[in-house]
Amino acid sequence: MEKVNLDEAFASFSEQWDPRIAGELNGQAVKLAKVEGEFVWHSHDDADELFLVRSGTLRIELREQSDIVLDEGEFVVVPRGVEHRPVADQQADILLFEPAETTNTGDVDAEQTQTEQKYID
Repeated sequence: MEKVNLDEAFASFSEQWDPRIAGELNGQAVKLAKVEGEFVWHSHDDADELFLVRSGTLRIELREQSDIVLDEGEFVVVPRGVEHRPVADQQADILLFEPAETTNTGDVDAEQTQTEQKYID
């Protein structure tokens, strides 16, 4: 067991939309990401996805309902199969909770698709 200092963990990388695994539990991964701009529209057929905003603001655009705007300290769970697109007008630091093997772009193969899992050093 090792504790994770979120300040240090977020300071250890600078890439946007490139999540790092900070911990794993019960088959789930706690991923940290710095985000700015628009991500790709995608869905995860087999997994719910939790977005928690640590700093900044994140908008989750949804095709089937109104956008959800998350400020610091807020989270939302996007249910499996729901098409969504995360957007941050300015940099935001977020935590993601999802099955460890979940691909960041879900059912879409895009430039932002992460092909290997990266961990916090």
